[in-house]
Amino acid sequence: MAERFDVLIVGGGIAGASLGAGLAAQCSVAIIERESRPGYHATGRSAALFSELYGNPAIRALSRASRAFLFDPAPDFCETALVFPRGALYVARGDQLAALETMAASPGVSAGARLIDGAEARNRSPLLRPGYAAGGIFEPDARDIDVDALHQGYLRQFRAEGGRLLLDTELRGLDGGGREWLADTSNGTIAATVVVNAAGAWAEQVGAMAGAGAIGLTPRRRTALLVDAPDGPAIAASPATIDIDEQFYFKPDAGLLLLSPADETPSAACDARPDEMDIAIAIDRIETATTLQVRRVRSKWAGLRSFVDDCRPVVGFDARRPGFFWLAGQGGYGIQTAPAMGRLAAALVLRSAIPAELLDFGVDPVAIGPGRLARRAETSAIGQQQNLS
Repeated sequence: MAERFDVLIVGGGIAGASLGAGLAAQCSVAIIERESRPGYHATGRSAALFSELYGNPAIRALSRASRAFLFDPAPDFCETALVFPRGALYVARGDQLAALETMAASPGVSAGARLIDGAEARNRSPLLRPGYAAGGIFEPDARDIDVDALHQGYLRQFRAEGGRLLLDTELRGLDGGGREWLADTSNGTIAATVVVNAAGAWAEQVGAMAGAGAIGLTPRRRTALLVDAPDGPAIAASPATIDIDEQFYFKPDAGLLLLSPADETPSAACDARPDEMDIAIAIDRIETATTLQVRRVRSKWAGLRSFVDDCRPVVGFDARRPGFFWLAGQGGYGIQTAPAMGRLAAALVLRSAIPAELLDFGVDPVAIGPGRLARRAETSAIGQQQNLS
């Protein structure tokens, strides 16, 4: 006998948890998670930073719409703050100044940041090597995010509203669509009217189980490591420092320094592990840009960030498989956009009106809907036929 729910969410990371929290008070919802704890993969390995400068216009709109929740959560959501002062500094060498100027001129950037010269860049990020930075963009309102507090807050809200979180439950198959889906799992069959694909790096496989067309999702490995930080309050208070071409970044982290080569190596969906070459590249790039000398690596890890080709999320019902909903392709922005993404996805799943405040921030459901991928594929196919004729 199958358990029945209105909505079945596949994946208990930040995407599935934020959506589940928004749905559970209005319908019956279950989240299934293959691992023994939710957020084991991308969510649990994210060193998240809230920055309204990150990403493309679609991501920036979702981030702006998430700011109020992250900066001032409801008292019953969590007992601690979700964000903490950090600041972000995007730095450019002399040969990168054109990229810096292009970023500074991008819509939405000038309101939250300002151009600074190389001397001020080094004053704000004192690890920078003298003369390395010719200029920068400083974003004072960027914040570190307590990822676990945010994720656990959504899960508590989900359970408090009657949602069911089923751990150690692997999806093995999907059958049906239309009026009802039957999900074959390692713990029995679950029936649902709507299946939400929030499976992260595994979203393409879940789509294939449902008979939905591929969306071109590519998991990409991102590597990070922690090393000893030089002593001094200026270092501990320095901003996240990011190469304008995103070839590296570093930031203080609980008395240490977090370093990354900002790698985006295509990968199969897996339990990601750091590659020693990526560790060496991170150290080399950051030692070149700074006075830091890495003597030992305290810890290292990797996670998978998943993208489609336009680097925008894929959020909405699949046109070919009724009742199958995509919530995928958040890339490296799933944490900072979770409040807005969860609200948007909940409205779309329930087929209700999009909250006006999301639209006011420029969130465009069409721009991140799966239909855009199908339209682009059709346009490409027509172009190929014309070239052959």
